[in-house]
Amino acid sequence: MRYFIALLVFIITITTQSNAQKAGEKMEGKFEWQTASPESQNISSAKLDEIKEVLASRGTKAILVVRNDKIVYEWYAKNHGPDKRHYTASMAKAIVGGISLMLAMSEGLINPDDPAWKYIPQWKDHPDKSKITIRHLVTHSSGIEDARDDNSPVSHNQLSGWKGEFWKGRTDSEHHNPFSIARDQAPLIFTPGTDYHYSNPGMALLSYAVTASFKDSEYKDIRTLLRKRIMEPIGVDKDEWSIGYGKTYTTDDLPLVANWGGGGYTARAVARVGRLMLRRGNWQGEQLIPSKCVGKVVEYADTPVPERPEGNPQPGSGLGWWTNFDGVWESVPRDAYAGAGAGNQILLVIPSMDMIIVRNGSNLFRESDGEGFWGGLEKYLFNPLMEAVDLHPSSPVITGVEWDFADNIIRKAKGRGKDGSDNWPCTWADDDNIYTAYGDGYGFDPIVPKKLGLGFARVIGYPENFTGENIRSDGENTGSGRNGKKASGLLMVNGVIYMWSRNANNKGHHSQLAWSKDYMKSWEWSDWKFEKFGYMTFINFGKNYSGVPENLDDYVYMVSHDDPNAYEATDRFILARAPKNKLMQRNSYEFLVSIDDNNVPEWTKDIDQKGFVFLNPGLCRRSSISYNPGLKRYLWWQQNWGEGGDTRFKGGFAIYDAPQPWGPWTTVYKTDMWDVGPGETGCFPTKWMSEDGKTCYLIFSGNDNFSVRKVEFKAIED
Repeated sequence: MRYFIALLVFIITITTQSNAQKAGEKMEGKFEWQTASPESQNISSAKLDEIKEVLASRGTKAILVVRNDKIVYEWYAKNHGPDKRHYTASMAKAIVGGISLMLAMSEGLINPDDPAWKYIPQWKDHPDKSKITIRHLVTHSSGIEDARDDNSPVSHNQLSGWKGEFWKGRTDSEHHNPFSIARDQAPLIFTPGTDYHYSNPGMALLSYAVTASFKDSEYKDIRTLLRKRIMEPIGVDKDEWSIGYGKTYTTDDLPLVANWGGGGYTARAVARVGRLMLRRGNWQGEQLIPSKCVGKVVEYADTPVPERPEGNPQPGSGLGWWTNFDGVWESVPRDAYAGAGAGNQILLVIPSMDMIIVRNGSNLFRESDGEGFWGGLEKYLFNPLMEAVDLHPSSPVITGVEWDFADNIIRKAKGRGKDGSDNWPCTWADDDNIYTAYGDGYGFDPIVPKKLGLGFARVIGYPENFTGENIRSDGENTGSGRNGKKASGLLMVNGVIYMWSRNANNKGHHSQLAWSKDYMKSWEWSDWKFEKFGYMTFINFGKNYSGVPENLDDYVYMVSHDDPNAYEATDRFILARAPKNKLMQRNSYEFLVSIDDNNVPEWTKDIDQKGFVFLNPGLCRRSSISYNPGLKRYLWWQQNWGEGGDTRFKGGFAIYDAPQPWGPWTTVYKTDMWDVGPGETGCFPTKWMSEDGKTCYLIFSGNDNFSVRKVEFKAIED
């Protein structure tokens, strides 16, 4: 008996400790907002204050800015506050309609390309409505007429006919509530999928379909679905949110809740929803929604884009969310997405900046000033906020840049008349020469008899007294511009010169690898291409890939802007790597996913899981990186847009530096207008760097020449 009692006490003790441990783990997983100064997250508090003053003068009730999981700015108007709900208007289409659809997708209950009649059987034999899909309903491309009257200034409750009945929201008759009206009375005004027309009834029928898909589950209505599956797990109390005008409608024995409006959320509750989306459905380690489902609803749904009149930059549609997929908001990264409603209610999520912005109030825009709904958001909120964020603070190592006089620039390879040559990527070879390539010109002496789209040369000597010599090669071509392959990056490793070629499809797209074992006289080409990347280039180190820091010695590192077109600018650069003895093998390549708090990179071989190494909305295109061993910093030259996109004769560029290829990247020098044209490409040849790294030479293609300019870097110890 004594042993039995002892065993029982032991079991109880272990069970109690286990339960206590689980409870402790649960408590540790509970999320509470932390606050931080804007400056700690590289945001200007002075600029945020200026933004707040403007927003306050335009009817703003709440503004909340979160970056890196910290509230950096929170302001409420008089008689409003963090515990007070504000109406969502059509922001509900995202945080109610989009999320409930996403949950149905995650359960395999619904597919965006399912015919809607699968869930709305009354449409199955309809000649036109049978063509409507779930995607059409959620993207306003179903053709179902809206219950608003855009040509009339009257309010919803003044509308007549079926439109007026839709907004009355009657619950006393199954045949006269908004859902049955949307299903049976709202007409089609175009063939489904062929155009865009904002449609509240279309969203109502999305709610109908989602509810029908869950009819055999424990979640009979979307209010219960969201409460159990989303709001309670992310820590939103019942007093912090409401949806559906506080009503439940019954149609076909389905308990239906409005998803097109009628919500009330605190700003912090909206921000929590934004945080869940930004983290791709993960909340404190628990995957509430599969990551792929989140990705599907916030990416461009490939349906007709709304008209974009002057002053109203309307975004494209995701599945319930608005997406900046094509950069219509020019200063905002293209991975941004939003939920938005009347009165300029907005939840803006920017994954690449780890930012969440919530704004509540009345209209920011004024039609009398030629502003539209989205124009007001862009002008008074989006653009000023992006200007307040310092994506690339000043270098902690290089504190000054001094260029040699413009009159001292050396220009060679001037070609014939106006037919100079451009591009000029470089690498330092084992024979102590710099090898380069040019495009759309004649190169150095001896001038080739015919203008080349891609030609090759070597540069002998040092900046004070160098010569250039053309190399005739089987890699030459005569395709001009985007119609011929051009070199975007060169690198010698173990006596082999590797070349990344852009315009690999001879139409301006894709990158392809080539290599030469005889100093550019002949080339072999890979039988594969990077179709996602338009301008791949190598990170260059010393002679024949010497001087590589020990932690990187086994790999070759490369960057490209994240776009297949070499002639388009985008928001991001990606970082790739491959073992230096396996560069020719496509399956050896890895891509940077992310960097942890200790600046340790995560890599993947799945190109679709790639992250980014550098963010600069709308300004990422041509670039080159060289390692400066004297300063122990990587120097990244990046092209800026000139007028009309041509920087040959005027325009700007930027130089960034970092301690590792994956960053953090900081700003050394930036100009929108240099004192001479920087050309479309520039690089710092590692051969021409002083031992202390402070004296370097920039090779650039200004004036379509091989142009060389001396630069002095001032380091922190100076």
